[in-house]
Amino acid sequence: MIKTAIVTGGAGFIGSHLVDLLLLKKYKVIVIDDLSGGHKKNISHHKNNKNFFFLKRNICDKKIQKLNLGKVDYLFHFAGKGDIVPSIEKPTLYFDTNVSGTINVLELARNLKIKKFIYAASSSCYGLAKVPTSESHPLDPRYPYALSKLMGEKTCKHWSELYKIPYISIRIFNAYGPRVKTTGAYGAVFGVFFKQKLSGKPFTLVGNGNQKRDFLFVTDVANAFYMCAISNKKNKVYNLGAGAPQSILSLIKILKGKFIKIPKRPGEPNCTWANISKIKKEIKWTPKINFKEGVNIMLKDINKWKDAPLWNPVKIKNATKTWFKYLS
Repeated sequence: MIKTAIVTGGAGFIGSHLVDLLLLKKYKVIVIDDLSGGHKKNISHHKNNKNFFFLKRNICDKKIQKLNLGKVDYLFHFAGKGDIVPSIEKPTLYFDTNVSGTINVLELARNLKIKKFIYAASSSCYGLAKVPTSESHPLDPRYPYALSKLMGEKTCKHWSELYKIPYISIRIFNAYGPRVKTTGAYGAVFGVFFKQKLSGKPFTLVGNGNQKRDFLFVTDVANAFYMCAISNKKNKVYNLGAGAPQSILSLIKILKGKFIKIPKRPGEPNCTWANISKIKKEIKWTPKINFKEGVNIMLKDINKWKDAPLWNPVKIKNATKTWFKYLS
């Protein structure tokens, strides 16, 4: 019998890649997305697939709790608000979406009696962490986005204990790859750098560029979520990264271009580095795409970033005023 999965935020960056994988695995897939962050184009190639269904819904709407979707095996919850600066400026919006919205989706899961709930958590819960960072590291969220995602994780644990909904929470480090967000608030380095490369402008290098990030290619992320779902593990928290941090200077070297330096930002770690021994041992998952290979895959479609905003030092300074004000 065909299995069914719900993917909230399935039109978004990571969610859409998981939709690709699930349909490839012959699942019936129901995407729930209000398209406030995701894009219909990310999943439009599935519109003629008889196993693909799209529901435009906002997870903040309590009506979502009572959706009658039949028998569902897994629910993957990606829908939520991202980005640091907007979360500082509009914290209530982030808590409404990332906490209350998660509760609504958990209630949907309870109503549908799903087999397992898989939550997309954030490594930002660790704050300025010691590296490599294990799941037992003390938690220290530094801004509303980080705190709201951690509280979403805690609601999963609570619903599991009280209502017996099996869950897995996956703390994603630095995901990158095709369909990564390029519009809206200043943030993801790939959207910034790719547009600058297309425009023949210098890359805006934060600090000295020696800061490292644990970049993980998006198809590896999607595969980890799938493997966690079908595993016999439940009520667990896993870190998800490549376990091989890369410097921002190394990214510039691959992209090949000049750069100008802009001030280092407060509250940002010098290095993010996931200890992934737990997920490798318990789920038997390992990353497949190395950093250079992943960046080159993205470069093949660099023209997809032609409509991304073009950032320069002045625009970045204006966009990050709130960041410096509250995190200094």
